[in-house]
Amino acid sequence: MGRKKPYANEFVGNDLKIRDAEFVQNYADLNVYQWAFKSAMQIFELSKSCPGSEKYSLTDQIRRSSRSVCGNIAEAWRKRRYTAHFVSKLSDSDTEAAETEIWLDFALRFDYLI
Repeated sequence: MGRKKPYANEFVGNDLKIRDAEFVQNYADLNVYQWAFKSAMQIFELSKSCPGSEKYSLTDQIRRSSRSVCGNIAEAWRKRRYTAHFVSKLSDSDTEAAETEIWLDFALRFDYLI
């Protein structure tokens, strides 16, 4: 018999559920990375409906900030042995997530997203 697997969280609808998970081997195994990546892909698809006049402003910004969340999580994983750097990269990721929220608010306010 193998080692007991640690618990990991997952969202099912709006509910947080606890489930058995495999041991994390790299950043792509992290639930938070998977959620961020899925969100960035959804934002990319949704942002296609923005008008061309927003191509180099809102559309570009929202795509960059949503992708940066994933990039910063990956960087944090690589620097996890250095607590200060790890926390700094996670903070950067959180900041990019907040920026993405703001751009989404603008897109919704302008009725660009349906």
